[in-house]
Amino acid sequence: MSRPFSTRCADAAALAVAAALLAGCSGPQSALDPHGPDAQSSLTLTIVMTAGGAAIFVLVMALTAVAVLSPARGRRGLGAPAAIIAGGIALPSVTLTALLIYGLLVARQSGGAPGEPLRIEVTGEQFWWRVRYPAGDESAAFETANEIRIPTGRPVVLDLISADVIHSFWVPALGGKLDMIPGRTNTLRLQADRPGIYRGQCTEYCGAQHANMAFFVVAEEPAAFAAWRAAATQAPRAPELPQPSRGRALFLAVGCGACHTIRGTEARGTLGPDLTGIGARTSLAAGMFPVNAGTLAGWIASSQHLKPGNRMPSFDTLSGADLRAIAAYLESLK
Repeated sequence: MSRPFSTRCADAAALAVAAALLAGCSGPQSALDPHGPDAQSSLTLTIVMTAGGAAIFVLVMALTAVAVLSPARGRRGLGAPAAIIAGGIALPSVTLTALLIYGLLVARQSGGAPGEPLRIEVTGEQFWWRVRYPAGDESAAFETANEIRIPTGRPVVLDLISADVIHSFWVPALGGKLDMIPGRTNTLRLQADRPGIYRGQCTEYCGAQHANMAFFVVAEEPAAFAAWRAAATQAPRAPELPQPSRGRALFLAVGCGACHTIRGTEARGTLGPDLTGIGARTSLAAGMFPVNAGTLAGWIASSQHLKPGNRMPSFDTLSGADLRAIAAYLESLK
C-alpha cells in the first residue's frame, strides 16, 4: 500500500533539509572544517552557543507541552511562584549569563597566538583584492592580487582597507569575518596550522559582481614562504621565446601598462592588479578562472562579457594571434 502524498512530500522535504545541512559541513568554504586556532575557537563557540540555546528551547517547549496537555489539576503546580521564578527567570538567566561570559572569554583569547606576526595589507576594490606586503628585514615591499600567501604556524595580521564601497573579508577555514570600510583600517588576525589553499569571499554586497569577488589564501611551510617572498620582490626576466617576447611588446604597445604593473618593464599602472607574478597565481579574475593561456586570452578579449561591470575594458579588436602572444607572456610571469 502506497503512502499518502503528504507523507511522501514531508519525507522529501526532510531529505532536502538534511542534504543542505550536510553540504555545509565540508567544501572549500566551510566554517565547520577549521584549519587554524581562530577558526577552531569560532566553531567551538558556535557549538556551545547552539547547545545552550537548544537546551533553553527544549525546556520551554517541554513546559509548554506539559501546560497544554496535562489535566487541569496537574497544571496547578506550573503556576506556582516558585516554578515561575525557577523555570522562567532563574534557569534562563543563569544559562544566558554563562554563555555570555564564555563568549567574552573566547573573544578575548581569539587572535592571541604567540609569535611575531606577519603584517599584510589587503584592499578591497570592485571587484578584486589588492594585496601588499610591506618591506621586511630581508625583502622589499611588493604587491600581488587576489591571493594571499602566508607561512604556517605563524600569526598573520591583516590590515583591511576599502578603496570604494563596504566590502567584507572572510576565510571560513582560518578565522572570522570583518568588514572593510572606506576611510578606516580594520585589523584581523588569523593563522594556518598546516599547508593548504583556503578559499575566501567578500561577504558584504558591494555591487554587480559581488558574488564573483573571491580570493585564495595559500599557506606554505615557513621555508617555502620565505623563498616565495624573496622571489616575488624580483623583476621577472625578459622572455626568450618568440611568442612571449612578442606578447611583451604588445602588452606595452596596446596600453596595458596604464592600469597594470609588471616590475622591470615600463608598465607601472596602479588602477588594476599588479601582474608581475600572475602566471604562478591560483586564479584569474578574483577566483573565477584558473590561470592558463586560454583563460588569460579569453579574459583580455571579453572581460566585460565574462565579468560585466568590472573596470577592465574588453580588447576584442586584437587578433587571435595577438591575444595568444600576450597570454603566453603573462603565463610566463612566474
